[in-house]
Amino acid sequence: MPEHSPAAADGIAWATGRGIGALAEKMGFEWLEFTPERAVARMPVEGNTQPVGLFHGGAYVVLGESLGSMHANFHAGPGRLAVGVDINATHTRSATSGHVTGVCTPLHLGRSLTVHEIVVSDDEGRRCSTVRITNHIKTVQ
Repeated sequence: MPEHSPAAADGIAWATGRGIGALAEKMGFEWLEFTPERAVARMPVEGNTQPVGLFHGGAYVVLGESLGSMHANFHAGPGRLAVGVDINATHTRSATSGHVTGVCTPLHLGRSLTVHEIVVSDDEGRRCSTVRITNHIKTVQ
C-alpha cells in the first residue's frame, strides 16, 4: 500500500475531503467505513428507484463505481490517478425500501491496475447486486 499523508490516516476523512462527486451526492451516498482493506457506503432506496418502485440498476452501479474508484485512488497515492476502464454488475434481488449498503473489497491492487468487487445488500443483509470494477492507475502531470 502506498504511503499517504498523515491527513489520510483516517480513510473517511480522506474520502470526504476528496469528495464523492455531484451524482453520488445527489443520490444520497453516505460513507460508513474506509480503510486500506475495504470501503463501505450506503444510499437510500427512496429517490433512486425505477418507475415501478425498485431500486434502479444504474444506482447499484453508481454506488459500486463510487466505492471502487475512491478505493483505487486511495491505493494509487499522491501524484497518481485511478480511472475506470471496465465495470459490470449482476443484479440478483430488488430493494424497495430503506437503504442499500455497498461493501467494496480489493481483488487486485497492482501498480497500474486495480480490481474491486462491491457487494450491495439491502437492510436485511440480502445481496441485491454484485459490481466489479477495474481501474487503471496513471501518473498525473
